[in-house]
Amino acid sequence: MTSPCPCGSGASYNACCGPLLANREQAATPEQLMRSRYTAYVRGDADHLFRTWHPRTRPDDTTPDPRTRWTGLEVLAAEGDTVEFVASWEGGRMHEVSRFEQRAGRWVYVDGDVDQ
Repeated sequence: MTSPCPCGSGASYNACCGPLLANREQAATPEQLMRSRYTAYVRGDADHLFRTWHPRTRPDDTTPDPRTRWTGLEVLAAEGDTVEFVASWEGGRMHEVSRFEQRAGRWVYVDGDVDQ
């Protein structure tokens, strides 16, 4: 797939989030993981969301709402183990500061502070 990646990086899906969603590569940074998780929401990929969510905080059902049409992602800051971003969908937006941890050498999403 040579189309632009939904995460807004400017790279193609195959060169950006595609290998992470296919579980062929692991995110090297919290920002890369957050971008891949946004892409998973866009594509409805519950498996990637499940794999990348810390088991301590992960909900039982990670299936994205198929009625939500995501329209954009803006990364505001990425420092250490946190990423601040705004994700938009038709009819709304979410501002979050997400926290990530390394678990068994892999970055995973822990939780975030949301301001909609």
